[in-house]
Amino acid sequence: MLRRAGKFVLQLLFPLRCPVCDGIVRPFGEKICLECLRELKLLTPPWCMKCGKKMLTEGELCRDCSQREHKYIRGRALYEYSSAAPSIYRLKYGKRQEYADFFGEEMARYLGEFIKECRADAIVPIPLHKRRQRKRGYNQALLLAKALGHYTGIPVRGNLLRRVKNTAPLKRQNAYERQNNLKKAFIITENDVKLNTIIIVDDIYTTGSTIDEAAAVLLQHGVERVFYIALACGTGV
Repeated sequence: MLRRAGKFVLQLLFPLRCPVCDGIVRPFGEKICLECLRELKLLTPPWCMKCGKKMLTEGELCRDCSQREHKYIRGRALYEYSSAAPSIYRLKYGKRQEYADFFGEEMARYLGEFIKECRADAIVPIPLHKRRQRKRGYNQALLLAKALGHYTGIPVRGNLLRRVKNTAPLKRQNAYERQNNLKKAFIITENDVKLNTIIIVDDIYTTGSTIDEAAAVLLQHGVERVFYIALACGTGV
């Protein structure tokens, strides 16, 4: 009761912002305006059985996954990128860290069965380079991972991976350029990683190059199975 009362007072003093409209959430006590909820489009079947992108044509794999081998086993995303892009931008660059709790709860709710099937020992966020994190003030993937861990009960290992290469922005690069850009971008911070299965968490899945590079490092250090979850991704063909 004390915790609920404290949370109530905190929301009175610092009202939550809606992840969609960025206004003060209405009605009070919710994490998103109820009329805004429908603006976020959940990824629905059919989706690629490997990367989880929504498929526009029939088949088990999207074109990308049929032409290249990924390091992870399977992955899923929560939203269609086009519907969530403004929210993700504010989460990353607009100091809207509070969005992460809502998104983590939604990932746990709608991707819960997939998460259970993974039987993960830990959740690991994609790290930011220290320069970029110092400038931004936080890592949005870590915020999402912590929220997801809270709602699933899976431990979060936020410092297991370290980004040692300050990679150039990836959004305008093709798959080959992304792959080269990310080579040797991550290192492991522990010599003996006693984890069998890990779920990597990131905000956006595009080509999979970032997830693959992180997964490769984890696999090299004794992890046997790697899955991923992203807040949003694009469509496959």
